[in-house]
Amino acid sequence: MEKVNYDVVVIGAGLAGLMASHEIASAGYSVAVISKVFPTRSHSSAAEGGIAAYIDGNSDPNDNPDYMAYDTIKGGDYLVDQDAAELLAYKSGEIVRILESWGTLFNRQPDGRIAVRYFGGQTYPRTRFVGDKTGMALLHTVYERTSGLEKVDFYFEWFAWELVRDESRVRGVVAFDMRNMIPVFFKAKAIVIASGGMGMLYKHTTNSYINTGDGYAMALRAGVALKDPEFVQFHPTALYPSDILISEAARGEGGILRNNKGERFMARYAPKKLDLAPRDIASRAILTEVKEGRGFPGGYVGLDLTHLGEEYIKERLALAYEAAKAFAGIDATKEMIPVRPAQHYYMGGIDVNIEGRNPDIIGLFAAGEAACVSVHGANRLGSNSLLETLVFGRETGRAVVEFLKSYTEPSSDIDKESEKAEQLAYDVVKRESGVHFGEVVNKLREVMWEDVGVFRNEDGMKNAISEILKLREMAKDTYVLDKSKVYNTEFYNALEMKNMLDLALVIASTALNRKESRGAHYRLDYPKRDDENWLKHTIAYLRGNTVEITYKPVKITKWKPEERVY
Repeated sequence: MEKVNYDVVVIGAGLAGLMASHEIASAGYSVAVISKVFPTRSHSSAAEGGIAAYIDGNSDPNDNPDYMAYDTIKGGDYLVDQDAAELLAYKSGEIVRILESWGTLFNRQPDGRIAVRYFGGQTYPRTRFVGDKTGMALLHTVYERTSGLEKVDFYFEWFAWELVRDESRVRGVVAFDMRNMIPVFFKAKAIVIASGGMGMLYKHTTNSYINTGDGYAMALRAGVALKDPEFVQFHPTALYPSDILISEAARGEGGILRNNKGERFMARYAPKKLDLAPRDIASRAILTEVKEGRGFPGGYVGLDLTHLGEEYIKERLALAYEAAKAFAGIDATKEMIPVRPAQHYYMGGIDVNIEGRNPDIIGLFAAGEAACVSVHGANRLGSNSLLETLVFGRETGRAVVEFLKSYTEPSSDIDKESEKAEQLAYDVVKRESGVHFGEVVNKLREVMWEDVGVFRNEDGMKNAISEILKLREMAKDTYVLDKSKVYNTEFYNALEMKNMLDLALVIASTALNRKESRGAHYRLDYPKRDDENWLKHTIAYLRGNTVEITYKPVKITKWKPEERVY
């Protein structure tokens, strides 16, 4: 197998991966960025509504970073590590100023300052935006900045498959050139996993097709723990029936959720915040309305923007307007947009500290949605994810630089381990007949939606685990129809299937284990939060078909847990 050498390999070219790459390459170290897609097609581009930031002199006069940290902690139902929330809040203004100086064209207030809007769970408005295409604007800015650095090489349309490690250190990653299936061993001193989320595990998701949980599964197979894997976020306003995201900006600008009676039903579930309740509460409210007969046929409610006016909608919510018209045939200036909850984000992830450093393997780092810094806890607030990618992408990049300054080259040979990783990929698809991988994936997505979704209970999650174990057995007999080596997308879809199955077992097992309701993890059989027994992080390892679970304390600095009401 061909081998190339870099100081660092970054897996993923979204905002977190690019920001980390920028920091590392600016310090003079060589970086390979591996991505399944061209960088500006990474999923960061799909983030619409904005990036949260407290900016001194450009925020509500009553606001401050401590309020922002508190909102994040409360929004995360107190499973947030509070040092991480404070870092996020105190760095937020600086990071937006940097992106502005790099060229991001934020919307403006009449006096020229960066405009701001409310998002769910915010005490004061803090979300900065570029219309409702903020992620796209930020991603183009950071890509332009990073791609100009001499020390960065981009490998786009490459599939990162398996980490290569020795007894204690990560030594590189085996990746395939998706154009021709040629494997290459990227040998590196450090690896940053910034591969994004896992929405394709669910039947209904706002995520793109590339989000198949590759980084999480890669880490699990290398003996690395996931932290809080049971916490999956469902966004309340996915367009019915396509599940395309209708940004929370729509409610931030004044959009109202209504049932089939025309009622503003959020008054029943969040009397103070109403439609700007956090996503977990709004998602459960919508499904409750539907279940109790106040939804529309098909299982959705309406998002009413009509009172905002055509000019305002087309200026501030252009993407929502265009999506509703193109994919649901709805003119949002005259009719309600049909919406329902769909999987949107993953609070769990690779266990790292606030520097992005993983404690299981020396030299392994993670950032962005792939990581669990514990800044979102049990439920992420809207517009905190773009901020997280940039703040913690930068922190991770800086930590990698410090790691490289004292790096010593191991003497052991690692080439045989890379060959094993290559063979593992071919083992997934070497059969000529059996079960087509698509059958396995479709069944998995159905099971996860029905039994490990917005509402959970013991019987459902036990059923999910049983079904996932059966699917893992079925997967041993899967095959692909395409035998060519030219853009063989079936081959990579089959590898993604294995990643999805590994991750699904960990999610379902840890969800069954947590016997309480907290944030996005809502159990009908344990409907209350239980701080006495469950104010702790789940740490989960995958050993064959067994999920080993331990715990880690939540870091509390200032704010004691209290009842979470809106």
